[in-house]
Amino acid sequence: MRPWLRHLVLQVLRNSRGFCGSRGQPTPLPVPQKIVATWEAISLGRQPVPEYFNFAHDVLDVWSRLEEAGHRPPNPAFWWVNGTGAEIKWSFEELGKQSRKAANVLGGACGLQPGDRMMLVLPRLPEWWLVSVACMRTGVVMIPGVTQLTEKDLKYRLQASRAKSIITSDSLAPRVDAISAECPSLQTKLLVSDSDSRPGWLNFRELLRDSPASASQVAGITGARHHTRLNFVFLVEMGRWVALTESDIFWNTTDTGWVKAAWTLFSAWPNGACIFVHELPRVDAKVILNTLSTFPITTLCCVPTIFRLLVQEDLTRYQFQSLRHCLTGGEALNPDVREKWKRQTGVELYEGYGQSETVVICANPKGMKIKSGSMGKAVPPYDVQIVDDEGNVLPAGEEGNVAIRIRPTRPFCFFNCYLDNPEKTAASEQGDFYITGDRARMDKDGYFWFMGRNDDVINSSSYRIGPVEVESALAEHPAVLESAVVSSPDPIRGEVVKAFIVLTPDYSSHDPEALTRELQEHVKRVTAPYKYPRKVAFVSELPKTVSGKIQRSKLRSQEWRK
Repeated sequence: MRPWLRHLVLQVLRNSRGFCGSRGQPTPLPVPQKIVATWEAISLGRQPVPEYFNFAHDVLDVWSRLEEAGHRPPNPAFWWVNGTGAEIKWSFEELGKQSRKAANVLGGACGLQPGDRMMLVLPRLPEWWLVSVACMRTGVVMIPGVTQLTEKDLKYRLQASRAKSIITSDSLAPRVDAISAECPSLQTKLLVSDSDSRPGWLNFRELLRDSPASASQVAGITGARHHTRLNFVFLVEMGRWVALTESDIFWNTTDTGWVKAAWTLFSAWPNGACIFVHELPRVDAKVILNTLSTFPITTLCCVPTIFRLLVQEDLTRYQFQSLRHCLTGGEALNPDVREKWKRQTGVELYEGYGQSETVVICANPKGMKIKSGSMGKAVPPYDVQIVDDEGNVLPAGEEGNVAIRIRPTRPFCFFNCYLDNPEKTAASEQGDFYITGDRARMDKDGYFWFMGRNDDVINSSSYRIGPVEVESALAEHPAVLESAVVSSPDPIRGEVVKAFIVLTPDYSSHDPEALTRELQEHVKRVTAPYKYPRKVAFVSELPKTVSGKIQRSKLRSQEWRK
């Protein structure tokens, strides 16, 4: 363990055995939050970044020692359920043991070395978290992917990343076999399955069972500084937004293929909180609500689309006795959804905004005044601004590009580059700023208001219209369960606003033409009249990612292909 952590942990362990202070009156414990405070100071630049760092060793194993000494509540570190009665609970000690066994599999049977790359494509199974930690222990670079990847998707990712190994489940293995001959870097294939072995594949569960619990791990190397930076920035940024403690049980419904799955890991475990996982094969509002009522979950994070589905249910039928903090991100939150959730549950909904490249850059942390519809203020250590296409800072109230200042000083927690793609890296920078690709405006109080992705913004008769504004207006009408707004070609205006709308059951039998006119007039009253949808389509469902985010790009492509 590194010196900067060793003295803190030793103090805790010594105090637990009465080694310090007067007999019968031990010195007050340096509570684990002091360790977190040390990392926060590093993130804010008040202390130097340590040369060596390994999250598994310097965070998880520390909690294991504190747990052994009795200085952590009895919550598990990891709690998985599948909805049919099966449960897995790991303490930090058990997580450490199992992840060391998994690390031995990676370094032994797979022959992976520090810096080698491994694709991890699994549904919400305990092995996803186990292998994630094993990768940290061994220095292997993990490449997550959603389970809906096609053969083409898999081939592109394996070839571009030059991954030496892949771990997946029964359903995806045939797709991997179909393209593995075209991926020369791929050396080993691991299968998470209870069934008989598959030709050409290693059975991970069998290897794990027979693996020794002691495995070598890298100490952390300066070449892996990106992981170090991410861990520290999670502590300071996510810490204030997620607001977890050792007593909390945190459920993030995000699919394992998305960055927010890693956000959960790096925000919960440094604070000693428990990660709760429901296998959740598909998004089901009733399953989510029943789970919140059955288990002592204190903190919930879902994308706004899921909250839109939840508030359509009769929430008075459920009792959330433990729930105290709710978070959302990944797309814009309609103010109407936030207000309905708070009114029906009594729990505020805190929005955050960020990217894989940056982690969270704007948020509504607890204690800060919330402006409904805003994604909050910039969070340290980032200087977030709204700039024009040349990188010039725009005045308050003007719409522009969401940007992060990277010159003269590049934030230490910022991503290094796009792998093997210097052209894309260069294209993401303009002047002194990194351009996120999102559009927003910042008000005079420093709150940011999301407008949409650059390619989502609709330019109709020279009016720039953000889809989120129109979707938020539509959400206030009782007929609208959910909607997606995109551009649609028009011979006169170039493009116009088109709304794809899923109706609530009470309005499903209404006359479509009359309802279209009603919704158009409603939008004109709620927002600027020129933003109303000139085209409306009623649909049974909207295209979404596995994590529940609406895929406007599919609808937009569909419109322009016509």
